[in-house]
Amino acid sequence: MIREFAAGVGTLLRGFALWRTRPGLLAWGLIPAVISFLLLAALLIPLAFSLGAITAWMTPFADGWVSGWRDALRIALGIVLFVAGAVLSALVFTALTLTIGDPFYQRIWREVERSLGGPEPTGETGFWATVGEGLRLVVLGALIALLTLVLGLIPVVGGVLATVVGVLLSGRLLARELTGRAFDARGLSRHDRARLLASGRARVLGFGVATQLCFMVPLGAVITMPAAVAGSTMLARALTERAAVGSTTPAAPGA
Repeated sequence: MIREFAAGVGTLLRGFALWRTRPGLLAWGLIPAVISFLLLAALLIPLAFSLGAITAWMTPFADGWVSGWRDALRIALGIVLFVAGAVLSALVFTALTLTIGDPFYQRIWREVERSLGGPEPTGETGFWATVGEGLRLVVLGALIALLTLVLGLIPVVGGVLATVVGVLLSGRLLARELTGRAFDARGLSRHDRARLLASGRARVLGFGVATQLCFMVPLGAVITMPAAVAGSTMLARALTERAAVGSTTPAAPGA
């Protein structure tokens, strides 16, 4: 499992390697990423500066506490709120960027498919299907952010638990969304897509978690997004080919 998880992280690193070998190709993906980043930054920066007032509003019962305990509580709550916001913003960023930048990312994943060799899938994702997937991602992201916030309220371990759970769940969701184009191009149904993702659960999680952590770095989402699209194409190809090999392997004698 650890080896597969590391392989998922390595898939994202292979996507990053294209910044060295194919910078012109990945640069196309910066355009929608920058637009989405600026839109979200306009919302997140005021939130960051308002955390003190928000935590004070949420904890009026602590006004009479000793200053040290009161400040510790509100700082911890502010961290939890920031983590929940970061988790949600990463998923909203992905949904928004993939929707407005679909023509750019279609070009990236097709070039990656060609570079991998073999038959090139020819299907496409319709615009409204892309919008629908984006809305689904935002809704699920809001639920994950809410769960992260609730877990963060657990005394002592809440902050760490909320961060770990938030990154794991949002990472898996990111990987599912990013591989969607490559799977759609192969004409795979929702059931077949879920089966493939389940067959490489640890690898998918490694790719998604690595992507999520990069997204949480300031400006990291902008640079990572094109690499993540390229890496998700490699991931989808690897899962599809492994499933094909498994389905054609002769059964053992006596099986």
